[in-house]
Amino acid sequence: MTESPVKTALVTGGAGGIGQAVCRRLAREGYRVIVHYHTSARQAQAIARELNQEVGPGHLALAADVGDRQAVEALFAQAGPVDVLVNNSGIAQQKLFTDITDEDWDTMFRTDVKGVFLCCQAALPYMIHQKSGSIINISSMWGQVGASCEVHYSAAKAAVIGLTKALAKELGPSGIRVNCIAPGVILTPMNRSLSAGDLEALREETPLEQLGDPAHIADAVAFLAGGQASFITGQVLGVNGGFVI
Repeated sequence: MTESPVKTALVTGGAGGIGQAVCRRLAREGYRVIVHYHTSARQAQAIARELNQEVGPGHLALAADVGDRQAVEALFAQAGPVDVLVNNSGIAQQKLFTDITDEDWDTMFRTDVKGVFLCCQAALPYMIHQKSGSIINISSMWGQVGASCEVHYSAAKAAVIGLTKALAKELGPSGIRVNCIAPGVILTPMNRSLSAGDLEALREETPLEQLGDPAHIADAVAFLAGGQASFITGQVLGVNGGFVI
């Protein structure tokens, strides 16, 4: 009996808080993991080294600016065929709407939306040829309900949700599933910059009375990537402790 070939998962923003948890979880699920990074070379290489030592060989850390088409195409050429794409790269910024500059707006959409667009396009030739694949886009609960002083972030994450739903309809006949995860407040380095008072207020607003852990998002990614989710596409999975219902 021949063994099934190892599948490859590419995780953009793999060096961040959520990204690291996703990379570790998918490696434990048996995937060869590509840990993508843009500027966090040390962290990404450390994760790839950890996975190679503790799970098995084949994991790589690869750099690219996800907002640059040539860089994304080079990333996927280095990675080889990708079976699962997790679009996790993203930036956030808190700013009054009247203070948002053209540069702020364009930078937000370049990473959070164009990056998803370019990575999906780069992954699709192989997935379409195989008539299988799973794309998991990381949005935010603010893309569902909006956040004060984060209009550009909320708009970008709402665009990711719209892209997910439309692409799922287009790719369904090719056997490719496209889903989205909308995290709530997750204790990552990005959110740990909030004051203790702000974090406590957010915890109190969450029906489960706790803040999320990156592992919660990694669990959701593993589910959507796997066979148990084979009849699920075009969906937004809220992992938010009930903050948005």
